[in-house]
Amino acid sequence: MNIPETTTPIRPYLRLEEMVLNMGPQHPATHGVLRLVLHLNGELVVKVNPVLGYLHRGFEKLAENRTYYQFFAMLGRLDYLANIFMEWPFVRCVEDLMEIEVPRRAEYLRVIIGELNRIASHHMALGDFLLNLGTWTPFFWTFRDRERIMDLLEMLTGQRMMYNYMRVGGVKYDIPEGFEPELRKFLKEFPAKIDEYEKLVTGNEIFLARTLGLGIIEPDEAVDYGLTGPNLRASGVTWDLRKDRGYSAYTDFDFGIPIGKHGDCFDRYKCRIQEMRQSTRIIEQALDGLPEGPFNTRVPPILRPPAGEIYRSEERRVGKECRSRWSPYH
Repeated sequence: MNIPETTTPIRPYLRLEEMVLNMGPQHPATHGVLRLVLHLNGELVVKVNPVLGYLHRGFEKLAENRTYYQFFAMLGRLDYLANIFMEWPFVRCVEDLMEIEVPRRAEYLRVIIGELNRIASHHMALGDFLLNLGTWTPFFWTFRDRERIMDLLEMLTGQRMMYNYMRVGGVKYDIPEGFEPELRKFLKEFPAKIDEYEKLVTGNEIFLARTLGLGIIEPDEAVDYGLTGPNLRASGVTWDLRKDRGYSAYTDFDFGIPIGKHGDCFDRYKCRIQEMRQSTRIIEQALDGLPEGPFNTRVPPILRPPAGEIYRSEERRVGKECRSRWSPYH
C-alpha cells in the first residue's frame, strides 16, 4: 500500500485544560460521608469544594431516648475503625459526673486496648492511602499485620469490630488465657514490620513526588480547621491529649510525640508511622506494669448522674461531649 507523505502534523499542538471531577458521595474513598468537587491539573488537585451533610445519623437524638447502658452499643458505630476512642470518653463522662473511681488495672487495660486500636486504625489509614497512590504491596502488608491485631482484640473483647468493651467503672472483661503471650509475640515482631513499610515506601521516588510539598496545612490553619491527632501534629503543632491532659494511666508511661515540619502529605504519613512505634512502647510498658486487682468496680444497676454538663476527650479523635439530664428513661 502506498501511503501518501504529508508534512502536516496530526496534532499541531496539545491543549491542556482543567478537569472537574465529582468524587462521591458514593465513592470508595469517601464512604458516603461527603462529596468532593475536584479541580484537576493532570493528577494534581488544584482546588476542591467539599459538600457536607451526608452523614448525619442522629446519634444525639438516639441517646436522649436510651439509658446509659443501652447507649453503649451505639458508641462503636460512631467510628468503626477506632471504636474504643468512641467508648472511652463516654464512660469517663459518666464516671466523673458520678465520682466513680476506676481500678488501676482497668485503666491499664483501657490503655492497652486503646493503643492496639490506634495501631489498627493507622494500618487502615496507611494501607488505603498508599493504595490510592498506586501501590499494592504496602496495602497487603498493612492488612496482614492489622489482622493480627484484630485477632488480639477479638480475644480480649469477643468482637472484631464493635467491641463494646468499656464499662462505667472499668472494662467488660479481664485479659483471657493466652492473650498476653500472643500480645508479647506481636510486640516483639511488629517493629520489624514497620521497618519493612519504611524500606519499601518512605524513600520511594514516586511516593515522594506525590507527597512532598503537597496538601500543606499551616499550623494556624490546622488549629482553625479543628484538626486533631496526627493530622494536627504533622503541621508542627505539639498537642497530644495523652501528654497535655494526662488522663487514665498515660502519666505512668514514657513515650514520644511525633511532630511534622511542613504539614504536607508526607509528614502526615510519617507521623502515623512513628506513632505506631510509640504505641508499641506504651503497650509494652502497660503490659509489664499491669497491676493486680479488680478490672471493674461496682456501680448502681441504674446510672443516674446528677443533672449537668461535662466534656471529656481522648487522643485520636475529636472529644466527645456528654450531657446528663433527667428523663423517664434514666
